[in-house]
Amino acid sequence: MAKNSLSTSMRVLHRYLGFFLAGIMAVYSLSGIVLIFRDTDFLKKEKQIVKELKPGLEAKELGQEVKNRELKVTKTEGDLVYFANGNYNTVTGHTEYKVKELPLVISKLTGLHKAKSSEPLFFLNIFFGVSLFFFVISSFWMFMPKTSIFKKGIIFTIAGIVLTLILLFV
Repeated sequence: MAKNSLSTSMRVLHRYLGFFLAGIMAVYSLSGIVLIFRDTDFLKKEKQIVKELKPGLEAKELGQEVKNRELKVTKTEGDLVYFANGNYNTVTGHTEYKVKELPLVISKLTGLHKAKSSEPLFFLNIFFGVSLFFFVISSFWMFMPKTSIFKKGIIFTIAGIVLTLILLFV
């Protein structure tokens, strides 16, 4: 009787938590797909930026200021330092460069995956991760262990784990 009660409780929790998380899962899945293409210009728009920076910056400092860790100086002509998509005046600090950014809404959505522990989204990510793990565990209470559906489910679970490990290590 206790097993049946636990099974029923897991099924009910699985069902209602699933309904609650359906919207979150839709957003995470779409933003995750977009995030896969972060190394391309997919959906990105070019934006011109003009800044007045501190004069006399070295290439590494300039890269930090323009948020480009891989900044490489391509040429220097007098006071002007040129880098990919921009230039910097070492005397005045005047800087002009172009960046490619996702539209605001899509940028916010992809931020879900990049939330740090100091940001409010951290709590949503923890809740979501724990909920997904609960789905993994509770799914094994959806069918009786002696049924063929349960046994096939175990085979599919093992196949999913093996495929993931292959993709991780190959």
